[in-house]
Amino acid sequence: MSTTSGNGNRRTYRKVAQKMLAALDSGEFPAGARLPPERELSERYGVSRPTIREAIIALEVMGRVDVQTGSGVYALKAFKATNDNPRDYSPFEITEARVLVESQAAALAASTINESQLEELEAALNEMIRENDQGDLTSEVADRKFHAVIAESTQNRPLINIIQHLWDIQANLPEIKMAHQSVCKTDGARRIAEHQAILDALKAHDAHAARLAMRNHFSRSLDALHATTEARAVEEIQRQLHARRERFSLDRIQYATD
Repeated sequence: MSTTSGNGNRRTYRKVAQKMLAALDSGEFPAGARLPPERELSERYGVSRPTIREAIIALEVMGRVDVQTGSGVYALKAFKATNDNPRDYSPFEITEARVLVESQAAALAASTINESQLEELEAALNEMIRENDQGDLTSEVADRKFHAVIAESTQNRPLINIIQHLWDIQANLPEIKMAHQSVCKTDGARRIAEHQAILDALKAHDAHAARLAMRNHFSRSLDALHATTEARAVEEIQRQLHARRERFSLDRIQYATD
């Protein structure tokens, strides 16, 4: 069995998480089924047990497994919309919803978050810092974990589900992913600073500061989303103008009449 460590382990766990996700999607591990223990998964995927643990954390953040201490890891049902198609949602609608919901969730979390959850947030932020140092500025694993911990700390199950639902939809909207990557690539240090401000407000149990920090965090996402969609619109207009110029060019008319 091959093993990985350090930076290699952090890169490898994502690949393992994708393979495990494929097994979940294929029905090999149906909803409610208990996954094999770490040792078996380690042998199956040819990686170390710490790598398996990181892959499981990634799947937990995605809402695909439930880790029950002392019992095991259980498969969860994949997200499916019932009354509408999430792909029909505007990326601006999703981002607006996240601003409204997650800002208020941060404010609520300021009064309910505990020390253990603050430590989880610190760990997620440190993972983002490591991603920055490695040049992996577009990963959403640690970012989603950070926001998931805040949601969980509200102790409000409907609110937790709403935030998870919004993240699941966002993962399937290319425009938002492009905007997110644009924000991260443009200024990774500012991304860290924004999350640090949220963490500091929660540590101080300051609801107003937590709400404001979360809103500020989303402001760049909205700006990037506008820039991304506007750039695509300009490209499409330029393409249409070029096609029209080619279609009705003097050289084309002259060639047709010679």
